[in-house]
Amino acid sequence: MAGRMVVGSAALAGLVRPASAPDPAGGHRVLPVAPELTGLLPNRGLRRGSTIAVTAGRPRRSGGTSLVLALLAEASRAGSWCAVVGVPTFGAGAAAELGIALDRLALVPCPGPEWATVVAALIDGVDVVVTAVPAEVSASVANRLAARARQRGSVLVPYGRWDGADVTLQVVRGAWEGLGPGRGRLRRREVTVSARGRGAAARPKEVTVWLPGDGLTRVIPRSAPASTAPASTRSAFTPPASIGPASIGPSRRGPLTLVGPR
Repeated sequence: MAGRMVVGSAALAGLVRPASAPDPAGGHRVLPVAPELTGLLPNRGLRRGSTIAVTAGRPRRSGGTSLVLALLAEASRAGSWCAVVGVPTFGAGAAAELGIALDRLALVPCPGPEWATVVAALIDGVDVVVTAVPAEVSASVANRLAARARQRGSVLVPYGRWDGADVTLQVVRGAWEGLGPGRGRLRRREVTVSARGRGAAARPKEVTVWLPGDGLTRVIPRSAPASTAPASTRSAFTPPASIGPASIGPSRRGPLTLVGPR
């Protein structure tokens, strides 16, 4: 997997400029998501200018990170640029498995004290910006970033607590299946995702899915036969070293851009 490190604010601006080129698909106002997730969003996709928060849940590794990448996958496949800020353990291999195009993905693992400046710069030129939310972020900074996303037509996806989001998604229940009494292999993970928000998203919604599931997110039927269960068991932000090379299909490989200190 090719990769390069970009250092400094000037280099970051150089990354954002090509991402700002006209959308070959015509700059559609709603970016696509997996069909199984459309019912959670008022526009059945990621509306440009909106803020879609994903809360981490308790425990933190409760499926929220897989949900974040499931939200990115369809937009990335359709040609959108995406960025992930403040997630140093991001698993590029798992992202590729979920369908995210690594040649249109920018990573800023450790933005440091200039977190808000980095996120604002990416909002200016990247279609979807995912960012871990610092514990000390103020309401005024959050409001300014959300307003900038509305103005620039980017989709802001805070990962963590974010008051005032248009829609907030959370994995409220999740369970692995496949283990017997002391033995067996994890076969599938069933998660229930809730959505709540403002305006058209004010009415709470829930959907139960496999997340992740053999490269796709699937709605789980009310009585799903065990033989149809997907076998994927990885967390979306597992470090790449823990993922074997055979797990990444050749069509998913591509250059990966890292932004941050050496």
